[in-house]
Amino acid sequence: MSKKILIFDTTLRDGEQSPGASLTISEKVIIAEQLAKLGVDVIEAGFPVASRGDFEAVRQIAKNIGDPVVCGLARAVDTDIDCCWEAVKYAKKPRIHTFIATSDIHRDEKLRKSKEEVIRSAVNAVKRAKSYCEDVEFSPEDAGRTSVDYMCDVVRAVIAAGATTVNIPDTVGYTEPEEFGGRIRTLFEKVPEARNVVVSVHCHNDLGNAVANSLAAVKHGAEQVECCVNGIGERAGNASLEEIVMNLRTRSDYFDAETGINTRELFKTSRLVSNLTGLGISRNKAVVGQNAFAHEAGIHQHGVLKSKATYEIMRAEDVGWSGDNIVIGKHSGKHAVIALLEAQGYILSSEQINRVTEKVKELADKNKSVEQDDVLAIAMDTLGQLSEQEQRIRLLGFSVTTGSGMTPTASVRLQIDGEEKRGAGLGDGPIDALSKAIWALIDPSVQLLEYNLKAITGGTDALADVSIKLKDMNGRIFSGRSVNEDVIKAGATAIINGLNRALNAREPRKEGGK
Repeated sequence: MSKKILIFDTTLRDGEQSPGASLTISEKVIIAEQLAKLGVDVIEAGFPVASRGDFEAVRQIAKNIGDPVVCGLARAVDTDIDCCWEAVKYAKKPRIHTFIATSDIHRDEKLRKSKEEVIRSAVNAVKRAKSYCEDVEFSPEDAGRTSVDYMCDVVRAVIAAGATTVNIPDTVGYTEPEEFGGRIRTLFEKVPEARNVVVSVHCHNDLGNAVANSLAAVKHGAEQVECCVNGIGERAGNASLEEIVMNLRTRSDYFDAETGINTRELFKTSRLVSNLTGLGISRNKAVVGQNAFAHEAGIHQHGVLKSKATYEIMRAEDVGWSGDNIVIGKHSGKHAVIALLEAQGYILSSEQINRVTEKVKELADKNKSVEQDDVLAIAMDTLGQLSEQEQRIRLLGFSVTTGSGMTPTASVRLQIDGEEKRGAGLGDGPIDALSKAIWALIDPSVQLLEYNLKAITGGTDALADVSIKLKDMNGRIFSGRSVNEDVIKAGATAIINGLNRALNAREPRKEGGK
């Protein structure tokens, strides 16, 4: 009988720590709802003590998600654990995930604690978490660079303290597959009681080994894999959920293992996360990339036409891939919009649906037909809109003058914290001039890092989708996005959206991650 491998999704915690991938609370809840449809076993919803926003997102997910375990991350610190419980306690299945670093370099340079002190902190953290809920996970951070004997000592101690899941993280993506698999094998040999709890792994992709290391661990007895949709995460990212799942499914003969994932939801989940985080997917990305089921070479095309099995080891339909692009007209109505969005994993409030439908009808009046991708873009734009209180900067109006043989100029009217201000700028193009006009009125320590423009569908009347990334003086990255038929207005609104996010980020994110 195949063993069950638990899928622990940390897209909303470690994945969101990708630079510029910050999500609103409503966006996090939407992704969590889709992860539940996907069938993940555990959703790590965030790091509650990091900020009020993180706390509220975890709390809302705990209240709204039914079947999966809802987990929050906490350092081995009493205040972190207490805060984590306050956020996850509403869940049907709550979990507290606590951690402390164990490698020599982390103990000596970051914690400045002895081996004994680290073990005491780990044990106390597990016991405190255990006083709140039965389901407690512990991670020895940077286990991949921790001596095996000491790692085993830590694991032995936290199991005795009540940990029900022990996670072995390769925090900096340092290990090689055979080495990491051997570490898991040795853990079971040296700590027999580990067979009475769930042994998990969390691998980073700094050397490109995250999926291979995770699968090597499964081969040597790990029962839970921690991963992110599209492999997003800090630095080079985490193990890719869809790649882990499809390896276990496609090569079930090799792994003798299975998951509870509904693979037909993979493609939809991948696109949803990509769209909401603004992190694109490489065309040649395994399983969910645009080219994953495309064949250009003549010999491949000939083989596929005869039998897809000649060059396709997975069926496109098994991962939910679809090339359809539904067209909606101005007479399609709200129900058609709702059905389309729900089919793609977007669950919006009634007010948001009304705003999307109104925008779709406006666009349909101009363009006659609106395609699926247009509707999704409008929905994402609606979801990304900040609350009244969060809109410290508002665009009141702008004008741009440009043409052949002249320097583009722009003027802008903004409302900043209730006060109307006017600015002007010159640039290399209309967008550049307008951005300089905006920057003339705001804190220059916030810098524009990236400006990306794409047309949603073809044609000169296509919707313009603008995404930007900003960096503040503390090095934090913020994203902004806007969709509009006016490319210049889309650019201005995206910049202001990002500036508002930067201005509202008053609390520094706590250090955390494995």
